[in-house]
Amino acid sequence: MHIAIINGPNLNMLGTREPEVYGHQTFEQYLAKLIEKFKSIEFHYFQSNIEGELIDELQKRATDCQGIILNAAAYTHTSVGLGDAVSSISTPVVEVHISNIYAREAYRHHSFLTGKCQGVISGLGLTSYELAVIYLLSMHE
Repeated sequence: MHIAIINGPNLNMLGTREPEVYGHQTFEQYLAKLIEKFKSIEFHYFQSNIEGELIDELQKRATDCQGIILNAAAYTHTSVGLGDAVSSISTPVVEVHISNIYAREAYRHHSFLTGKCQGVISGLGLTSYELAVIYLLSMHE
């Protein structure tokens, strides 16, 4: 099984960015643990701070992956284009957020993605990604 993990803006700063919110681990360190835990899955990881690159990656991975985990970060709350990209593909997409977006600023309570994704996992730290993997695996049992 092939699963893409697509991370949006500022997630390249995990480990140093607001560690009280996001923790001290880089995403690459966490990804190594996911790869070790889910040996039967081929993961494709992509991170960009650029909205159009995220859209391009969603479209590209829709053709070669059975599931996509998307943390669009701040673009979740601003990008109609990312929402349209999710709507335009048939590959299941799970929206994830490391922090609880509903416990943060009011503008973070709206997502242009949620209604177009299979589901959303928010506020469970990096474990949100593992839970999304488990869900995507269950779709293919």
